[in-house]
Amino acid sequence: MKVRHVLGISGGKDSAALSIYLKGKYPDLDIDYYNSDTGCELEETELLISRLESVLGPITKLRAAQGSPEPTPFHHFLKASGGYLPSPQARWCTQKMKLAEFEKYVGDEPTISYVGIRGDEDREGYVSTKPNIQAIFPFRKNIWSLDVINKVLQNQVIADIAELYKKICPSAMLAEALQIVERPISKEFYYGKKMNALLDLDVKTFNKVVFNFLKTTDYPVGKLDYFPLVENEDILGIKDIYDILENSGVGVPAYYKPIPFEVDGKQGTYCRSRSGCYFCFFQQKIEWIWLYEQHPDLFQKSMEFEKGGYTWIQGESLSDLIKPERIRQIKLDAIKKQEAKAKKERSSLLVDILGDDDNDAFCANCFI
Repeated sequence: MKVRHVLGISGGKDSAALSIYLKGKYPDLDIDYYNSDTGCELEETELLISRLESVLGPITKLRAAQGSPEPTPFHHFLKASGGYLPSPQARWCTQKMKLAEFEKYVGDEPTISYVGIRGDEDREGYVSTKPNIQAIFPFRKNIWSLDVINKVLQNQVIADIAELYKKICPSAMLAEALQIVERPISKEFYYGKKMNALLDLDVKTFNKVVFNFLKTTDYPVGKLDYFPLVENEDILGIKDIYDILENSGVGVPAYYKPIPFEVDGKQGTYCRSRSGCYFCFFQQKIEWIWLYEQHPDLFQKSMEFEKGGYTWIQGESLSDLIKPERIRQIKLDAIKKQEAKAKKERSSLLVDILGDDDNDAFCANCFI
C-alpha cells in the first residue's frame, strides 16, 4: 500500500534542520514538504522558507480561508470568533489555520508525519487524532509517539513482544531483553521506565521490534515493507540543529540571533525563541519588547488587535507593556534571568544541572 511521507516547515530552526537532515541521510524517502501560511509570519520566516526551497525543492503552501475578503486567514477567523483573541487556553489559531488545513492536505491516505522535536527536549509534539496519520520523531532516541509506546508496552501484549525479541534480538543480549520485556507495567515500572530500559539496551533492536509489531496494526508505518529509520541511532540536540543549518548554507533564521541591549549600565541580549505568527501569545515579555524595538510596524499591528478588553498577555495590554519604566523592568528581569542561567551552566551542583529557570510555556502544535 502507498504510504505518504510529509514534513511541515514551520519556519523554525528545528523543522528546517529536520528537512535537511532527512534529505541528506535518507534520500530515498519521498517526502512532501509543506508550510502552513497564516499570513502573519515575520519576513525572516519567509526568507528561510525560500532558502529551503533551493535545497529541498518546492514546498507546498497551505492557506486557510481561501477566497475570504479579509487580508489574512487570521483576520478571517478573528472576525468569525467575534474579536476573541487566541490564548494558551483557547488556541483556535492553531486549530483553524494549521491543523485543519494539514489534515485536509493529507486526506485519508496512510501518512507518516516527521516532527522536529529534538533529543534534548522533554515534550511531545502534535499527534493527529486521525488514525491514518502517524508522527515520527527522528531527532530523538525514541522515534515513536506516546500512543505507539503505550500500545507496544501494554501488559496484554507482553507475550507478542517477547516473541519478536526472540526473533530479532542478538543472542548476547536476549536474556537481559526478555527480563525487561516480561516485567509487567506497574507503578514502580511505568511505561517510560520500561521504554528507556529497552532503548538503553539497544535502540535498533527496540525499533525493529516496534516496527514488526506495528505490522499487526493499522498504523501507517506498519504498512511499509521497510522503514529506514529503524536503523537510526542519532540523537540530535540544539547544537546539532544550528550546525545543520549553517553547514547547509541555509543559515539560522535571523530572529534567533541574540541582539545586545543595555539598561542601567547592565548588558543583556534578546531575540525570538520560536517561529510562528509575529503576535504569538506564547512569547515571553522580553520577546514582545524585541518585536517593539526590532519590528515596530508589526508591534503596532499587534496592538490594533487588542480591542474590547481582549489582550495578548493576560492582565496587561501591549500599550502598557511599552511604557518606558515597564520596558526597563522587563529588560532588567531578562538580564537577571540570563545571569542566573549562565551561573547555573558553570555550576557542577546537581540541583543546578537538573533545575530549569527558563521553563516557559510553548505551543506543542505549531511545528506545522
